[in-house]
Amino acid sequence: MFVREKRIGPYTYVYLVETVRQDGRVKQRIIRNLGRKEEVERSGDLDRLVRSATRLAQRSMILSLLEEGGGAEDLACRRIGPPLLFERLWRETGCGDVLTALLTGRGFGFAVERAVFLTVLHRLMVSGSDHACAHWRDDYRIAGADRLHLHHLYRAMAWLGEELPATEQANRTLAPRCVKDLVEERLFDRRRDLFTDLSVVFMDTTSLYFEGEGGATLGELGHSKDFRPQLNQMIVAIIMDQAGRPVCSEMWPGNTADVTTLVPVVERLRDRFGVGRVCVVADRGMMSAATIAALEQRGLEYILGVRERSSKEVRDVVLADPQPSVPLSIPRRGRPATELQAKEVMHDGRRYIVCRNLLEAEQDARNRESVLASLRAKLKQGDKSLVGNSAYRRYLRTPDEQHFTIDEARIADEA
Repeated sequence: MFVREKRIGPYTYVYLVETVRQDGRVKQRIIRNLGRKEEVERSGDLDRLVRSATRLAQRSMILSLLEEGGGAEDLACRRIGPPLLFERLWRETGCGDVLTALLTGRGFGFAVERAVFLTVLHRLMVSGSDHACAHWRDDYRIAGADRLHLHHLYRAMAWLGEELPATEQANRTLAPRCVKDLVEERLFDRRRDLFTDLSVVFMDTTSLYFEGEGGATLGELGHSKDFRPQLNQMIVAIIMDQAGRPVCSEMWPGNTADVTTLVPVVERLRDRFGVGRVCVVADRGMMSAATIAALEQRGLEYILGVRERSSKEVRDVVLADPQPSVPLSIPRRGRPATELQAKEVMHDGRRYIVCRNLLEAEQDARNRESVLASLRAKLKQGDKSLVGNSAYRRYLRTPDEQHFTIDEARIADEA
């Protein structure tokens, strides 16, 4: 639909026209004759029509201005949704108030709380460095961030990592206590009440590596999950409560093994947050006899993953237990429910929960058959090259020093 001018004799008329297809041909059909051009301009009818349509065509008008090159320098678009939403969460959780209280008496000369807000929002949205954040924020309307510069972001991060005095270093783990720890403790105090209980906490770790000369304090060479063994790294741990809210984080030197971190973290949780009962849930990477002994010595409850293949007790006793399993269905929002078979096995005072995922078992069986079919075909062509393939090697045995054959007993054990 568009407006068209047509000259008839000495006058020019304005028509509201639409394009239609009739009998396979495109034609223009007049919807309304708006009158002589000078009358239309004098009455303002066309202007009112355009203003009415503008409410539904703002995007087209902006693109039209850009294409015509007129007024483009006056156009600006800044996003407001993420800052508005996160600002509300920032207030409700008390992050802003806690930072403001800790900054009392410190004369930084810039809005440190706003700098922390900006960097956290940036990490939530796209992640990246503080240098990238200084450019990213140009596309957003963030209250109080207009006067912040890159060096302000660096100073704010340095303040969060500022080491506390020696009198406040009690119950530290492998790294000194810093301002960040005070923020975590005060945020926890704000939301705790008479019934607050960290009866279950979840803990996991990962590694972060440093480029250049970074990581002078905590940087150490260790097992790199990012496949950068030549670079210094640090270990970062996150601890969450049963409601999925973060309680605190920890940082350790990059050569720290997971099995050595669990007990110090639990002890620090009790000391920092005044929690009497703690049940630790950790993955199999933190499982060791020394860890279990230390937890039991302190009277702590725990739920730890167990390696099926490397634990003789699990393999020979727990998995071989003859009692039947109970069907268990776990609903998943927006996805099919997870169907499990579960049972409890008690052995030497320890309680094992054995779960079998039927869908995963079927998928494993299909993968196993695919690998075995390929392995049988490869064996007919020669077996020396098969040892380098870990998927093949687990199903091979050597009846003599010259040849490999498929280990049927191992296949049955895998099934």
